[in-house]
Amino acid sequence: MKYFRADLHVHTVLSPCAEVEMIPPLIVQKALELNIDIIAITDHNASTNVGAVQKAAEGFDITILPGMELQTREDVHVLCLFDSLSILEEWQLVVDDALPEVLNRPEFFGDQFVVDDTGGYIRTETRMLLTSTNLSIDNTFKKVNALGGLVIPAHVERSAFGLFPTLGLLSNEWPILGFEISRHTGPESAKKTYPAIGNFPLIQSGDAHRLNEFIGTTIFKLESATIHEIRKALKSEDGRCVSIENMPDK
Repeated sequence: MKYFRADLHVHTVLSPCAEVEMIPPLIVQKALELNIDIIAITDHNASTNVGAVQKAAEGFDITILPGMELQTREDVHVLCLFDSLSILEEWQLVVDDALPEVLNRPEFFGDQFVVDDTGGYIRTETRMLLTSTNLSIDNTFKKVNALGGLVIPAHVERSAFGLFPTLGLLSNEWPILGFEISRHTGPESAKKTYPAIGNFPLIQSGDAHRLNEFIGTTIFKLESATIHEIRKALKSEDGRCVSIENMPDK
């Protein structure tokens, strides 16, 4: 069993709201500088740059989990995390069918760049990514879990796209294992504001759109850096666990 420092919510230049510095080699370098062992690449409704970050991380002692930040039909952001790029690509096909056929407006939302492992430009994604899909929260849980992935509602306390400010409720139909809180708060503050968080396990992520937004305050005790092990940690099974350290708590 080993302790892993993690940040499971990291954007690349494929996300229109990310800065141009969010390219694969700089992402990996920053995570290593902060002694982060696991990061998840979670662009908005897209996954094309995940493989490039994984390639940039080859030879380094860090795990890059394939992921996505999905915007559901209810305007709620959820993290969808997987073990392999091939499974993420299956999920991407589902999301592509659920995205509206609308062109991005880079002058308003920002550019959406697909890059290689060095950060070299490949192409611009023209479809608007910063929008709601027609996937409901219910269907997202069902489809991601069927692929062996993990769904964690993102920055649940935030007014923009957070589960509690947006919907103000939980459904018993959602097999929630834990919530993510943002870097702008702490567990006690989040629970005080939204008591429905209750005793659910929490992770904290940087939601990094810039290199200085990595935080690495989530600590997992795991056998290995896999979705299966993270799921066990959220359930506190077989000695696995999760905690948040050095968090801001306003």
